[in-house]
Amino acid sequence: MIYYGIDIGGTKCAVTAAQVGEGISILEKQAFPTPKNNPDGVLDKLYALLAPMKEKYGQGNIGISCGGPLDESKGIVLGPPNLPGWEHVEIVRFFEEKTGCRAKLLNDANASALAEWHFGGGRNSQNMIFLTFGTGFGAGLILNGKLYSGTNGNAGEVGHVRMSLQGTVHYGKKGSWESFCSGSGIADLGKEAVKKYPHCALAQGEITAKRIAELAREGDTVCKAIYRRSGQMLGKGLAVLMDVLNPEVIVIGGVYMRSHDLLDPAMYREIQKEALPFTASVCRVVPAVLSENIGDFAAISAAMEV
Repeated sequence: MIYYGIDIGGTKCAVTAAQVGEGISILEKQAFPTPKNNPDGVLDKLYALLAPMKEKYGQGNIGISCGGPLDESKGIVLGPPNLPGWEHVEIVRFFEEKTGCRAKLLNDANASALAEWHFGGGRNSQNMIFLTFGTGFGAGLILNGKLYSGTNGNAGEVGHVRMSLQGTVHYGKKGSWESFCSGSGIADLGKEAVKKYPHCALAQGEITAKRIAELAREGDTVCKAIYRRSGQMLGKGLAVLMDVLNPEVIVIGGVYMRSHDLLDPAMYREIQKEALPFTASVCRVVPAVLSENIGDFAAISAAMEV
């Protein structure tokens, strides 16, 4: 079957056409940088890219993947922090009226969870958790073989959970899980470390999660300690998810996908210490498979939910 995916992000937007059968085949993709404070212009541009694909490949359901907050049931974007000006945008109605196709809006973490479940690290599972671990930290939940979105589409906002009374402010909360387990959170841990150790190697350049990982792999003790702290907090939170939801597999993208070698030792120590043995023993923790293509697969997966 033919499906169309629309991936809306703060940096770029993309339109994808795909054929889905035994697997998935991306037929065509067009992308453009996201202009600021111009939702009407973005919608018009997305439709201008979608229309010729629909003419070429025929009718198909449309999936829209976008960061929250959203009202998934009504198909409305409700002002994501990375999309200034996107207040109460009735995006599903826009595309259904323009195309005559049915459309589905999903939070990007939920859509990515579906993508990893259908095509990636969570295949053949019934109970799976997907964690973004990117610029921010959020979860998508597959429970008993179905996406669980919650009452109004906001299930899985795990980045907001307070993990410590100490730490930087993320998700509007000091010491939230996101402040330890996200690219921006790890960078903030690096900035705090530089204040304490002003002559360390990390102080001599840009402070990013990627650079901290590079220095850690070179043996820098300050940077190794930063990833050890992040891994400890990751494991502490995963133990809670294992005990509450009893998943078969937890798939983690973003920073974990690229740097799990630095995170795993502390993460597994914390899981062993905190999780119930009979929940931890049946749950695998694996890096995401879909890598940089996950946005395309996520939007197509949202279309499959129509």
